[in-house]
Amino acid sequence: MPKVEFINAKKEIEVPIGANLRQEAIKAGIPVYKGLHRYVNCMGHGLCGTCKVLVKKGMENLSSKGWLERFTLATSPTTSMGIVGHEDEMRLSCQVQINGDCAVETTPAFNWSGDNFWQKPYPNK
Repeated sequence: MPKVEFINAKKEIEVPIGANLRQEAIKAGIPVYKGLHRYVNCMGHGLCGTCKVLVKKGMENLSSKGWLERFTLATSPTTSMGIVGHEDEMRLSCQVQINGDCAVETTPAFNWSGDNFWQKPYPNK
């Protein structure tokens, strides 16, 4: 059975192959939502973007991004600016099926000082 490491919670759980990341985290008592979003969210339908996670290891062991997930990450106010610099690592936990070992960071912080966010359009010469 695949193992999922939740970095923020310092917890590792075993899940069945094909399990949904959001559902398994909630079952294990790991917070997926931050603040008010614990009560106001789309309940795992991939519409709000509040269950975003940052995949640190094992992206190849997760299902690929579907069109709804890509659309929500790009357009939702809760994710569109938050993914800058993490476009390849950010996922919606409600849209992820686990097929192997991985490590994720739940409720990732917005990175105001990230390399890609404040990057100058042209390098100094």
